[in-house]
Amino acid sequence: MDKNTFNIPEELKKLPEKPGVYIMKDEKDAVIYVGKAKILKNRVRSYFQNLANHTPKTKRLVSQIVSFEYIITGSEVEALILENSLIKKHSPKYNINLKDDKTYPYIKITVNEDFPVIYSTRRHEKDKAKYFGPYTGSTNVRENIDLIHKLWKIRSCKRKIEEGKPTKPCLNYHIGLCNAPCAGYESREEYALSVAKAVDFLSGKIENTEKELEGKMLEYSENMEYEKAAEIRDNIKALKTLRQRQIIESMHSDERDVIAYARDEENAVFQVFFIRSGIITGREHFFLNDCEGTDNKELITKFTEQFYSGTPYIPKEILIQSEIENTQLISDWLSEVKGKKVSILVPLKGEKKNLVRMATGNAMLTLEKFGSSLKKEYAKTKGALKELQEALGIDFPLNRIESYDISNTRGFESVASMVVYEEGKPKKSDYRKFRIRSVQGPDDYASMYEVITRRFKRYLNAENADENARKSFEKMPDMIFLDGGEGQISSVTKALAELNLQGVRVCGMVKDDRHRTRALLYKGEERMLPINSEGFKLLTRIQDEVHRFAIEYHRSLRSKKQVKSILDDIEGIGEKRRKALLLHFGDVEKIGKASLEELSRVDGMNSKSAEAVYAFFRKNKT
Repeated sequence: MDKNTFNIPEELKKLPEKPGVYIMKDEKDAVIYVGKAKILKNRVRSYFQNLANHTPKTKRLVSQIVSFEYIITGSEVEALILENSLIKKHSPKYNINLKDDKTYPYIKITVNEDFPVIYSTRRHEKDKAKYFGPYTGSTNVRENIDLIHKLWKIRSCKRKIEEGKPTKPCLNYHIGLCNAPCAGYESREEYALSVAKAVDFLSGKIENTEKELEGKMLEYSENMEYEKAAEIRDNIKALKTLRQRQIIESMHSDERDVIAYARDEENAVFQVFFIRSGIITGREHFFLNDCEGTDNKELITKFTEQFYSGTPYIPKEILIQSEIENTQLISDWLSEVKGKKVSILVPLKGEKKNLVRMATGNAMLTLEKFGSSLKKEYAKTKGALKELQEALGIDFPLNRIESYDISNTRGFESVASMVVYEEGKPKKSDYRKFRIRSVQGPDDYASMYEVITRRFKRYLNAENADENARKSFEKMPDMIFLDGGEGQISSVTKALAELNLQGVRVCGMVKDDRHRTRALLYKGEERMLPINSEGFKLLTRIQDEVHRFAIEYHRSLRSKKQVKSILDDIEGIGEKRRKALLLHFGDVEKIGKASLEELSRVDGMNSKSAEAVYAFFRKNKT
């Protein structure tokens, strides 16, 4: 539906009394919030009623809603799943969004063959294999697998083994890491016993392994096989090191995750411990920004939903620091995904409470350690954007900023750069370079007009473009910042008007006598910004970045042949005079800046040739 004809009161009347997901959009048709509801009609209407009772964050959200959509689902669980999928897809401004692309390593032992294989994987599939983990680092996985190879010679190769059809053993056999069942050197029964011992080890049953190894070491020692005894001794040492690193006081057989958090006004740190058979197989922390105005219950609820919508493994039990919303709903959803009952508990005493307390302490330490850097990062990015908003007197967010620059050598090989900042940070995947096609000579205004026209034509045709072009050109900027004043703004606004895109905002930068930015130029008015403010520093970083990107591209295109061609375009300048000019001045840029008198003093030059060079570099100067 056209946002200009979207009548919110009328659309609210059409909402169904069914579960589903609602999608709020702003004036640019961008998704700014995604939510789920047991009854869509009641939930969506609540945003537009009793506004005085809303939190400041909700009030800001409602003030920017221009239209909404909804998707009916068969149940609340389906709505929950769809909500998380849409949040990951759109990253809405007003949703708490866990930006986590981590994939955790597991140790996998296959079970659908006579001689199972052990290896590491980051995919947890429903294939009846035995999985151990997740581990937060590949080092721990590698250490466990290496030790299993040494102790029980479980194979890592994936060749198909058929009894009665032996093959030549591989290198692992010759270096003592496999007993070569492929060659018939180990029976199926012997191999199965080794696999069972490896499974016990990974499950935390380490005492029997230690006793067995100590017995072997003593036997080798008594038989004066000291090298073998030393090897066993080293394996015991490695085993104990791994055990000390992983073991905790609890030896409970159930698997569980422990979730706790610490927060300040703006940020939160979540700590997750992965416990399998009483062993901490890993832990991980996650940062969430823009938590201001979000209560603890909503915060931990959204984290839990989004974390388990992305993790490949769900344990039987989840211990959490405090109550969450819709506990039964989330438990039903996770149970459905796992295929077994999943319990979500807030422990009040005993061993489980101690585990949560331990995770909470780690979260607090992490927040203290990184809290100051988080605040600095916030000041440099979103804090700086807020200062720019205030200086410009605007009430819309500056989520996406684009900036452009032109680079050439006296009009030779003109290029342009486009840099993009999202949430106050450079988004280099959206940077783009342009070669100027229609402009001859150093005309920055005409060059800027061409670049803006080409960029926004691609926006208008994004649906028909390839994937790479869509990624950078299908989004509209909230603001274009130009390293120039009225002339640059005029060129850009002219190009936008001809494309019927007058809604794109453009801001220029006014320079002082020393070519330093002293003010912003927006809607024909100068807006001041303190030179020591974070907003001003952000603009400086954007200016430096767009200059750097343009200059690097220009340099990459310049070559000796290209430098030669610009001088050869001047009447009366042949090879000898070209070489003499370059030898005297060093490069083309200095030649272009030289006075008539300086050009005349170069060996081989006369007044006519000097005038030709002088005029060439100034004929298109603005």
